[in-house]
Amino acid sequence: MGGRMQIGEVAERTGLSLRTIRYYEEVGLVVPSDRSQGGFRLYAEPDVDRLQVIKRMKPLGFQLEEMRELLALLETHSATDDRDQHLDRLAAFHAAAEERCEELRAQLRIAEEFAGALRAYLPGD
Repeated sequence: MGGRMQIGEVAERTGLSLRTIRYYEEVGLVVPSDRSQGGFRLYAEPDVDRLQVIKRMKPLGFQLEEMRELLALLETHSATDDRDQHLDRLAAFHAAAEERCEELRAQLRIAEEFAGALRAYLPGD
């Protein structure tokens, strides 16, 4: 998809609410690429990609500043002067994401055990 999208289409594609997208604009994480003559926000593919990154970071508990830093790192990934430092920061984000995923898996196991325990009290099981 090569054209500009209005916020409704972006919301549909990303699964984010209009309010959430507007909030991410307010805090400077994703700024629409353009505005229509009528003042409507217009987004391009890179804007949608940024929103997808944010959406994936959110359940892992990353803070706004961390999101901002990672987005900047991803944007400059191929054009960085200090490649080693850049890769170190990306590796740190990767390690943090992996650790947080494991924490969520542990929480999910506990929740599934709880649901299973409750099932035992239901008739017919």
